[in-house]
Amino acid sequence: MSGIYEQFGVTPGINARGNQTLLGGSTPPPEIQDAMDEAMNSGYVVFEDLLRKTGEFIADTLGTEQAFVTSGAAAAISLGTAAALAGNDREKIGSIPDTSGFDRNELVFQKGHDYTYKRCFTMAGAKLNEIGRDDGCTVEEMEAGIGSKTVGIAYYESGQWGDEWVSLDEARALADKHDIRLIVDAAGQIYPLDQFMKVAQTGDVVAFGAKYIGSPHSTGICTGRAEFVESAFQQNFIGYELAGQKGIARPYGRPYKTDRGEVIGVAAALRRWFTMNHEERLGVEDSKRTAFQRGLKDVAGVDVTIPTTPQLGPNVNVVIHIDENTTGVSGLDIIRQLEEGSPPIWTRTFDEGKTIPIGVQMLSDEEVESVIQRIKGILS
Repeated sequence: MSGIYEQFGVTPGINARGNQTLLGGSTPPPEIQDAMDEAMNSGYVVFEDLLRKTGEFIADTLGTEQAFVTSGAAAAISLGTAAALAGNDREKIGSIPDTSGFDRNELVFQKGHDYTYKRCFTMAGAKLNEIGRDDGCTVEEMEAGIGSKTVGIAYYESGQWGDEWVSLDEARALADKHDIRLIVDAAGQIYPLDQFMKVAQTGDVVAFGAKYIGSPHSTGICTGRAEFVESAFQQNFIGYELAGQKGIARPYGRPYKTDRGEVIGVAAALRRWFTMNHEERLGVEDSKRTAFQRGLKDVAGVDVTIPTTPQLGPNVNVVIHIDENTTGVSGLDIIRQLEEGSPPIWTRTFDEGKTIPIGVQMLSDEEVESVIQRIKGILS
């Protein structure tokens, strides 16, 4: 009998990219999937109680004042921005995303931090005021960009910014100095654990992608200071139901819905993430990376390197370098043929095929061997 995907005309394949949304993001470990299944089959709950109790656990784990589960990091950014804009002003909460009547609705953002998801900061009605230069931004430049319309600082934390940028700690100091909010997109800053906790404790509202810790692809965490996380909570999807009890009209975040299993999945995944042996986890990933080195070492025109920098964030990569003059096949051609094979193998490149970074964290040992053999077959 055909599998469930095939029954609906969809072809499953091998994810050699990592936690990419385009391919479904994550596969929860068996114990997390079991916890989610149990939640979905153990009756109904009051959703506010579920979000608040799991949020207490998340906040205690991260050392923050308050937290709750969201439908991904983007939802947490958007709700966090709504909180910065409206605070506990119920009239403003009812107006979002129309902020035309707000005294303050601008966020300063470092121009050179430009990235695909910065639009998430604007979905609740905020406007980005991009300051600094393409190659850097000083504290003085950021402070000069803070004006009478500024409600906060939108900060993208990659964990890799150098001294030429305003650091997260410096942004925190500026926010405090000018009594504005610090909203942080820290989607992948889940390792090392001290980095995870430090970033969570620095912003007024901080967003994480829970898919990176083994929760479902469609989940995230909104955490930070209680005043603003509570505002984000009130504007989340259950706000419609809470409105009858608490008088909050037209909450903004109705589209950001989660189910019972997803909420439990995040809490269970975070508990696992903070109790597991990460040296052992990374050892398993290293064995996959060295398997690529061994498997492709004798292929002419191919060189495999393992990044030597300390592991930061979720992606565990091994990098395949392609010398087209020797292989006679371009990296882009290899990527295309991998995708067109059976099963399809999805990889990617950021430099027109000169290198193919493989995200090994989503690959089983058997899939690692499949990718190696397919590459060797293409180049033979």
